[in-house]
Amino acid sequence: MNYPHPIIAKEGWPFLAVAVAAALIVHFIVGVLWAAPLWLVALFVLQFFRDPPRVVPSEAGAVLSPADGRIVAIEATQDPYGQRDALKISVFMNVFNVHSNRAPVDGTITKVEYFPGRFLNAALDKASLENERNALLIDAGGHTVTCVQVAGLVARRILCYVKVGDGLTRGQRYGFIRFGSRVDVYLPLTARPRVAIGDKVSATSTILAEL
Repeated sequence: MNYPHPIIAKEGWPFLAVAVAAALIVHFIVGVLWAAPLWLVALFVLQFFRDPPRVVPSEAGAVLSPADGRIVAIEATQDPYGQRDALKISVFMNVFNVHSNRAPVDGTITKVEYFPGRFLNAALDKASLENERNALLIDAGGHTVTCVQVAGLVARRILCYVKVGDGLTRGQRYGFIRFGSRVDVYLPLTARPRVAIGDKVSATSTILAEL
């Protein structure tokens, strides 16, 4: 296990506290029926910000999924952040997925770049280059891996907790995107995909590809 953080993501604590407090106040002042919608909101917030532990695969050369969700793209394309030809694998997260982002490989961060942008549906291909996003370039033992957090139609806040020079280990939590989003991973063209479009994946425990 690689899990040095709470099961409920710290990013959700303020939202959960407000939702539960509002539900309790209405519950005790007006009654359970009036409070029921607020309790449902609190339950939604609780499930959205859940952040369960995951087992980190030990397979050498494995690139792990940085997020929970569904594979929406696997293609040879240009990595606009690393200026190279690359294999791109994209994971789309809906509002019911865990939104904690985790490192796909062991390595050192060589570049962090933030881009303001639009808030299109993150399932669309053009969201990769037009939406608000934050890109990490990781030197993974001679291989460059680019990991891009992309905001979505509902997601309006990208959080990234690492900087240039920081070391990452596979499965390490490095960021969070609130309320629906996407993560694009750019790999060397020689990488071999281990997933297919439409597959459901889990952060850390699913192997996306082999370097």
